[in-house]
Amino acid sequence: MTLIKSISGIRGTIGGRVGDNLTPLDVVKFSAAYGQWIKTQRNKENYKVVVGRDARISGKMVQSLVMQTLSGMGIHVVDLELSTTPTVEVAVKMEHADGGIILTASHNPKQWNALKLLNKDGEFLNAEEGEQILKFVDEEDFEFSDVDDLGKITYHNAYIDLHIEEILDLELVEVDRIKEANIKVVVDAVNSTGGISIPPLLEMLGVEVVKLYCEPNGEFPHNPEPLAKHLSELSEKVKDQHADFGIAVDPDVDRLAFVDENGEMFGEEYTLVSIADYVLSRKKGATVSNLSSSRALRDITEKHGCEYFASAVGEVNVVAKMKEVNAVIGGEGNGGVIYPELHYGRDSLVGVALFLSLLTEKQMKVSVLRQTYTSYYMAKEKIELTPDLNVDLLLDKIQEKYKNEDITTIDGVKIDFPDNWVHLRKSNTEPIVRIYTEAKSQKEADELAQRFISELEELSK
Repeated sequence: MTLIKSISGIRGTIGGRVGDNLTPLDVVKFSAAYGQWIKTQRNKENYKVVVGRDARISGKMVQSLVMQTLSGMGIHVVDLELSTTPTVEVAVKMEHADGGIILTASHNPKQWNALKLLNKDGEFLNAEEGEQILKFVDEEDFEFSDVDDLGKITYHNAYIDLHIEEILDLELVEVDRIKEANIKVVVDAVNSTGGISIPPLLEMLGVEVVKLYCEPNGEFPHNPEPLAKHLSELSEKVKDQHADFGIAVDPDVDRLAFVDENGEMFGEEYTLVSIADYVLSRKKGATVSNLSSSRALRDITEKHGCEYFASAVGEVNVVAKMKEVNAVIGGEGNGGVIYPELHYGRDSLVGVALFLSLLTEKQMKVSVLRQTYTSYYMAKEKIELTPDLNVDLLLDKIQEKYKNEDITTIDGVKIDFPDNWVHLRKSNTEPIVRIYTEAKSQKEADELAQRFISELEELSK
């Protein structure tokens, strides 16, 4: 079964049977449920929703179904067509819309697609809002409009440009300094909408751009998750072109990774760390990342005399914590940068601009910059669950065993030891327990993960 319904939206593979895969009927039902939810939020005469998509092959078909369904409910639609997730988020705010839908399965392969749902602030829905929509879907509780009250669909193709303009106007983006630096960059946009957003941003900053897979045709040339094992061509291109560094983004442009001038990965965890270093050097304040993100963010935050906070896993949880502590920068260790000065969403475009501002301020090579941060190494493992296993009781036993350590329980159990940490959490989408560890060597991280796998297995007997 490849149809997954969750509080953040619906995702699945295209084709197959209704209810088992992401079929046109499933798309229509979920779009109608979202439209019904929109109408419960505010009592007004006209409602407006922004819709955009990444470049995957099924996008045009899915977007048409979504927009026509919303129109059938009397909701006006602003059609951004090809766009990025952060651009749609920015557009919701600029349009004073009632919500937004992004059609993207993020880093999933091309056969996948998804509907990601936004509120009137251009932010992902919280758990309670998502549950309301799932209830509408299950009960098929939606009402369509009469023929005279159908919503209108308006095409708007300028929002990527407007998004870039907003970034260039930010106080911490040093446009003139970047233009004077004569920087050369290779961009791997995995043939999606990063190809029509990242290069234009760089060109506005006076950066020479070498394009690699920047044609938004949805034909992903490699696994679209921006990890080292998928970016060998980018690494080679950076070296061949004698570029200053390389940029990789996922299909919807909310995850950002860098390759240094030697073709070596900067480390996706260190995207946020380096940008936080720059922001905190100019503006003191709290930082936030999720529990499974690197300790390196806490280190750099404390180096600047500021306070670090951890949230439960998930962008909506990071954003909630950022608002609570009035954070100046935050995000997730997978290369997701959230800069609230612009908007509360992971945004590779603003991440690129802030990274360039840092690099030109430091006046050092990307490889040298990376060496200024403490190196941590992660291991990610999982344990398959059996039907009779009480996971909550198992995690309670772990918590009791390590009660004298620094423990956080807002999302599973995280144990912070002096030199390393382990995070144990039950997956929301699979019958597994995820085990994340971090230490100052890969060997130590791997050994810590295996140790806790053994302890969990022993406690489950």
